[in-house]
Amino acid sequence: QVQLVESGGGLVQPGGSLRLSCATSGTIFSDYTMGWYRQAPGKQRESVARIEPGGSTTYADSGKVRFTISRDNAKNMVYLKMNSLKPEDTAVYYCNVIGVAPWAWGQGTQVTVSS
Repeated sequence: QVQLVESGGGLVQPGGSLRLSCATSGTIFSDYTMGWYRQAPGKQRESVARIEPGGSTTYADSGKVRFTISRDNAKNMVYLKMNSLKPEDTAVYYCNVIGVAPWAWGQGTQVTVSS
């Protein structure tokens, strides 16, 4: 069974940065397109960024320029570097596979942007 464990969230002031990590296990990680999602209180989960097995990336408008997704296939890790954070980035952030049925969601990591 695939396991996803997100980490790296926290409380940050507007304009600050965070680097989120997602550890995966139980699958051939390098075969899959991976994505970061987020869910703010009272809102649906939304896609933030995705990265294909070969490294090509795509971003939602909310993350363009400010966010960078990357992966380390040798370590089965996906990362999301977030710069110039805004209060509207406050949400629980999750990673998961894209293009196939989602794996069991992890607990996510809370990002709070507030002064």
